[in-house]
Amino acid sequence: MQNWYQIIPRNTGLSIYVWIIFCVLPFFFIFRSSSILEILFGILMILIFFLSYRLSFISNSRFVYLWVSIEMVISLVMTYQYGYIYFALFLAFFIGNIKHLGGFLSLYIVNLTTTLAAITMTFMTRMDAMFPHLPFIIITVIGIILLPFTIRYRNKQQKLEGELEDANERISQLMVIEERERIARDLHDTLGQKLSMIGLKSDLAGKLVPVKPEKAMKEIQDIRQTARTALKEVREMVSNMRGTNLEDELVRVRQILEAAEMSFECEGDPNIENAPLLIENVLSMCLKEAVTNVVKHSEAANCKVSISQTPTEITVTVEDDGKGIPDGMEPMQSYGLKGMRERLEFVNGSLDIQSEHGTKLTLHVPNVIQNTKEEGNA
Repeated sequence: MQNWYQIIPRNTGLSIYVWIIFCVLPFFFIFRSSSILEILFGILMILIFFLSYRLSFISNSRFVYLWVSIEMVISLVMTYQYGYIYFALFLAFFIGNIKHLGGFLSLYIVNLTTTLAAITMTFMTRMDAMFPHLPFIIITVIGIILLPFTIRYRNKQQKLEGELEDANERISQLMVIEERERIARDLHDTLGQKLSMIGLKSDLAGKLVPVKPEKAMKEIQDIRQTARTALKEVREMVSNMRGTNLEDELVRVRQILEAAEMSFECEGDPNIENAPLLIENVLSMCLKEAVTNVVKHSEAANCKVSISQTPTEITVTVEDDGKGIPDGMEPMQSYGLKGMRERLEFVNGSLDIQSEHGTKLTLHVPNVIQNTKEEGNA
């Protein structure tokens, strides 16, 4: 349903300017009348129609049919008295927004029947005045027949698309949670026992140093070996994680943007040297989500992806020339951006958004190459 102040119908396939003409056109039909009384009566009917039309969108179900009945009566009066039949299109649009099937069919049949009857009677009494408008009358009748079903189908489609998008976002959130829990379990199983052993042996070595230094040194060697074993198992666990590298993901990104008829430009080397697979997997997932948002929401013609790597940071930037983020909208309230931020926070990364001429999204992830090399050499 529309808000109370939205008189002009949306998403009907007709331009907003056509509906504005339909709002102004009745005054032209009225002012053709020779009587001042008829002109005043017509203006009153127009005001009452649009007042009822606005009230029909904000009233509860008990009063909706009352306002629609008033609109139908006014539409019939305007058709018979002034030859203006286009109020029936407004009625057809509103009827298409009625969710209850019984109410929809009842009002549809009544509106179509009464409009056809009014047009027939007007033709019989004022053939000369109505005949020049015959093509527009035929188009209007076709609109009255098809528009309610079109609006009803489109509303259902939008509802299903919204539910599907919510479901996909929920699935994405659950996948992130499941992946976190799996990683936590693997880390606990891999490191828990060995860290406990290191703690116990450290305490034992501390007690043996004053009395049995040789045995304390042996315990320290065991601690060192246990730490190396734990480090090796963690690396094996990370390397066995299922993921996608940036180079493969960019191929899919190019295909998605080409299918959406957007031009694609890539700067930088997607082959990040020696980066842990977990970090590259997170960046790939965030890149996929960012490009999906560009295709779905930006209405852009061009999309550019930039990848850079420094000794301290890996940066991926997704930039488009679309409409940007609407005013008043909090970007991080979107489930997609929330999921991206949560994934990046898991690897100590961050997310920046700029929206001026289009949208620019920047992913920052710390570069842990040096630390990894040092640990490997230890």
